[in-house]
Amino acid sequence: ATEGMKLTQFYSACSVCTPSRAALLTGRLPIRSGMCSDRRRVLFPDSKGGLPAEEITIAEALKTKGYATACIGKWHLGHLPEYLPTNNGFDSYYGIPYSNDMDTVASAPRGRAKFLKPKSEYWNVPLLRNEEIIERPANQTTITRRYTEEAVKFITENKERPFFLYLPHSLPHVPLFTASEFSGRSRRGLYGDVIEEIDWSVGQILKTLRREALADNTLVVFTSDNGPWLDYDEQGGSAGFLREGKFTTWEGGMRVPALAWWPGRIPEGSVNPGLATTMDLFATYLSLAGIESPIDRAIDGMDLTKMLTKNARSPRSTVYFYHGAQLFALRKGAFKAHFMTQNAYDSPRGRKIHDPPLLYNLEHDPEERYEIGAKHPEVVGELKRLAEERRGELKPGPSQLDL
Repeated sequence: ATEGMKLTQFYSACSVCTPSRAALLTGRLPIRSGMCSDRRRVLFPDSKGGLPAEEITIAEALKTKGYATACIGKWHLGHLPEYLPTNNGFDSYYGIPYSNDMDTVASAPRGRAKFLKPKSEYWNVPLLRNEEIIERPANQTTITRRYTEEAVKFITENKERPFFLYLPHSLPHVPLFTASEFSGRSRRGLYGDVIEEIDWSVGQILKTLRREALADNTLVVFTSDNGPWLDYDEQGGSAGFLREGKFTTWEGGMRVPALAWWPGRIPEGSVNPGLATTMDLFATYLSLAGIESPIDRAIDGMDLTKMLTKNARSPRSTVYFYHGAQLFALRKGAFKAHFMTQNAYDSPRGRKIHDPPLLYNLEHDPEERYEIGAKHPEVVGELKRLAEERRGELKPGPSQLDL
């Protein structure tokens, strides 16, 4: 952060793994690609669907300009061969195809007990190289180190050509694991130890870029796919003062940390409070590579190049908050309206419809504590109009999560 830029109002496109990753890689709201559902939140080991072949990923776009591409880490966009990274523009893949808490073995402790004192063998998750399982169950105590080694190797081997590395770490998703040399290193307990190791991982990658004289020509973005999993208390992370967490469209569910690093191009120690989302990375990367965005489909991302390199105002004024296939909330400028809310573990029957919507000024009240709709009826009316326009123009694609 001291060498680059902090983006302090940066959002994931969804509050859970699968749809947020689809949005990041395609620059499109996951409702467009069918990577969301009102019935299932994410893909599972028994799911038959995945990212549709007609979607264009960042990797597929960059390959048209000769980029080497690699995905290292958690994929979670379909585990069947046709949906894996190697069939979505990536030259190679090394990682776990879905969340590390899936595929629990029958002998594992029941309920939360297996997360409080986790052992890697409690989960039968596979480790893949390209489309081949090379280890099962994956040894998760060494997974961060191995991802890092693979990343350093990829950078070193491709230093003479342009490259794109997508490194979605499996952790700190629960269950939490860390190498022995990081155990007990943090005052934040096991979660903090995991973050310390990921911090080390980032350091190894930046060190490699410097050593290979690539730092001045490489943009690095560090962010998250959703907010903390609050059901797991201190092991699930923290959204600080932001309201709620994962599975919700409150700020704690979708506003995520974001850092951008590019020595000589991004102003050192800068902070930009402009609105931005993970979907904007698609448009930004294509722009930097001199690639025209696809014109045969709607692209929801926006080019952040000037925002990053000149610390300019964001080109984005609105953010749409989807829960499954439903538009739950909308932000325009400082104001955010909640049309529907649902707590993390409520069934759809627990969903609350708000008419008029709940209104908050996030510049004054990022905690979403003070509802101010009665004071700003004109803002409420404008946000309701924008929401109706969006609902009218954007129809869900066939859900891949329900297959």
